[in-house]
Amino acid sequence: MRSFLYTALMAHPLVEQLRFTRKEFQRGLKNLSEADAQKRLGPMNSISWIIAHMAWHEQLYWLTRAQGILLVPEVREQANGAPASTPTLAYAWKAWKAITAASDAWLDTLTSKKLIKHLTQEDGTEYRESIGSYLLRVRHHYWYHLGESQGIRQMLGHTGLASYVGDQHGKAPYAPED
Repeated sequence: MRSFLYTALMAHPLVEQLRFTRKEFQRGLKNLSEADAQKRLGPMNSISWIIAHMAWHEQLYWLTRAQGILLVPEVREQANGAPASTPTLAYAWKAWKAITAASDAWLDTLTSKKLIKHLTQEDGTEYRESIGSYLLRVRHHYWYHLGESQGIRQMLGHTGLASYVGDQHGKAPYAPED
């Protein structure tokens, strides 16, 4: 059982897991040059596209659908369903950091009861998945693209890459929901 102090200071355990995943995403993309971030190998997307794509994904759920906010409109055009693009690494990280930072306050409000609810579309109908399912989907999406980006980095000849999973026990251990 979590202590009162832990409960008062920590977000819902699934939100904490998302934050751990974000940190692992950043750790896996350290020391990446602008040139390598924009390279496309065969049909694969560039790593800078992957970062912008994850920014789009978080913006879609936590800002646009949950709060009606479109903080970085151009990320949608660059990183979802558009023709292949290679945004700059600086742009991709700037968008990602702005979107994830803006999302955190809303994510901090999530409780187990809220996670089973569905976000509502403009026409009043509910989206198909619950907020909790979206949270899991984003987290899994990060791990998918993190593995993809590590493969790209290996193909580019990068060595000394981060090993996965990092210090989950120390930074994001299992915590029951109470």
